[in-house]
Amino acid sequence: MTSLRWPVVLFDFDGTLADTIPLIVASYRHALTSVLGESAHDDEVRSWIGRPLQPVLEERYPGRGAELTDVYRTWNLANHDELIQTVDGIPELLDDLHAAGARTGVVSSKKAETVELGLRAVGLAEKIDVLAGQEATPLHKPDPAPLLYAAQRLGAAPSDCVYIGDATVDVEAARAAGMGALAVTWGAGVRAELEATGPHAVVDDAVGLRAELLGSARP
Repeated sequence: MTSLRWPVVLFDFDGTLADTIPLIVASYRHALTSVLGESAHDDEVRSWIGRPLQPVLEERYPGRGAELTDVYRTWNLANHDELIQTVDGIPELLDDLHAAGARTGVVSSKKAETVELGLRAVGLAEKIDVLAGQEATPLHKPDPAPLLYAAQRLGAAPSDCVYIGDATVDVEAARAAGMGALAVTWGAGVRAELEATGPHAVVDDAVGLRAELLGSARP
């Protein structure tokens, strides 16, 4: 019989619940090429993932953030369902978490409506109990505010929650919130950088994630 390590399991979306990294990188490339006639190295583009879109672009390209964001979003939505992919084992893991009594949520720096599109595209929309998108809080990861908002919506103490993501900001936000932190390597993050942020564990696939979430109870 399985036992839950944490009764509330919160997930990042991009690069965690769904493989959206190729879509995101292509969207950034399209925006930069179309608006600026420029490109950026893949490593830099991937480092932007996990933070709100327009502030990242404005920081990198002052005065052009809004325009770049509009072009990004238009192309992203037009190509969304074609490029987004499921992560092997994740739908089944969510089913098993619910069967074990867990409640689940998504905390993302994307707008909620965009996350909802993604959840529907990979068949996960009915498997999530709460969604905290970019609009939910004025502060964003690595600040703990959006994670704490999701916990509050579920009436859960932070210590009863774990947050799972593919970026260093995800681990940092979880630790700041007083939650468990698990990092996955199938998204945008680099294992060594994820390990340096001090998560409970770094896992490479849904099998490893299942072992962390549905293993023996915490000591």
